[in-house]
Amino acid sequence: MKKIQLLMMSTLLTTASYGQGFENSTNVGEARVHLLSEGQQKGNTSILIGATPEMIETQAPDGTFPNAVNAFLIQLSGKNMLVDAGFGKRLFDNLQTLDVDAEHIDIVLITHAHGDHIGGMLRDGEKAFPNAQVYMSQKEHDYWTSDAVKNNTVRQLIAVYKDQLNLFNPSVIGEPATPLIDGVTAIAAYGHTPGHTMYEVESKGEKLWIWGDLTHAMAVQMPYPSVAVTYDVDPAQAVKTRLEVLNYVSKNAIPIAGMHIAYPSTGAVVKEGDGYVFNPVEIKKMK
Repeated sequence: MKKIQLLMMSTLLTTASYGQGFENSTNVGEARVHLLSEGQQKGNTSILIGATPEMIETQAPDGTFPNAVNAFLIQLSGKNMLVDAGFGKRLFDNLQTLDVDAEHIDIVLITHAHGDHIGGMLRDGEKAFPNAQVYMSQKEHDYWTSDAVKNNTVRQLIAVYKDQLNLFNPSVIGEPATPLIDGVTAIAAYGHTPGHTMYEVESKGEKLWIWGDLTHAMAVQMPYPSVAVTYDVDPAQAVKTRLEVLNYVSKNAIPIAGMHIAYPSTGAVVKEGDGYVFNPVEIKKMK
């Protein structure tokens, strides 16, 4: 099998803890990608759709699985690019550990508009990132602003950032793609929400896919990727997308990062039998 690209990266990982969160950074070519965790926690198997008692007994015998709430900061070409904003509970403290103020965020890339991904976009009803261009897929925007959904939080966010909001149609896996911005390509990963989007970071031939909420329960959904969760707007489409992404990143040895993957939250996907195995990054503390 092709050597896992993650292990070929010029990787220097640093870790620091604050409260219940963790910070972890890695190089992707000339890009620096930082994990900004709002907390490590346990998820409950009651959210799983399609998991048999045997699956749960094998993978989550106590009825729980490791989980997290994460955002990521990409630093490339002098720009600070935030991928999601978590709940906003620890986000700004986490950024301060990197000497980054909210005013220093140039771009916010939204995977989707659930509260644990956009909560940090507003502070006291005002824009938290006054100088940032905000990117959201057209499908995600249209879904949350539709009369059928009537999500007031998303509508408020869009109203506050209206002069900085950029809507786009993401690329399709395996097809020719044009970067959304320098070093970052948006890739459709529909299902969890109608416009759910992943972001590929690429620099000097190295890649990292930040796949948002492609998974929520890695302990179960890696060996059994056909298991969905109750948070999926379209569980069947979410499963279809997950199978496609897992097949693609494993075949092409592309490392991944996820918003609900427990610390260190980055690693490599390897095919094993009818399912997959996730190999987390080996953490090396900076001296």
